[in-house]
Amino acid sequence: MRYMKEKLWARWQDAANLVLGLWLAASPWTLDFVTHGTAARNAWAVGALITIAALAAMFLYHSWEEWVNAALGTWLVLSPYLLDYATQQQAATWNQFIIGVLVFILAVWAGVRRNERLAV
Repeated sequence: MRYMKEKLWARWQDAANLVLGLWLAASPWTLDFVTHGTAARNAWAVGALITIAALAAMFLYHSWEEWVNAALGTWLVLSPYLLDYATQQQAATWNQFIIGVLVFILAVWAGVRRNERLAV
């Protein structure tokens, strides 16, 4: 049990991304954009994918999960503009932009740290 706690503590960025993914999936209801189909579907789908990738990163200990989350974070920053809801749904746009930046930073940070630990 202690080994598992140490591994999870060493991967706090993945735990943070897990929380961000869950928040993103719940955000259409909490920020009241559930009726805006494209923004809500994007939040649900990407939130679920971030959550799954974060769980995989926490328990599978490979680096590909980090790079998947980095790509999903990039998608979140760009998607309101590419899917054309940035001007109609500002709550969703700001939420997805902020979550995207945070997920990207945390994923790259965890991926770089993981590669550094493997090189030693």
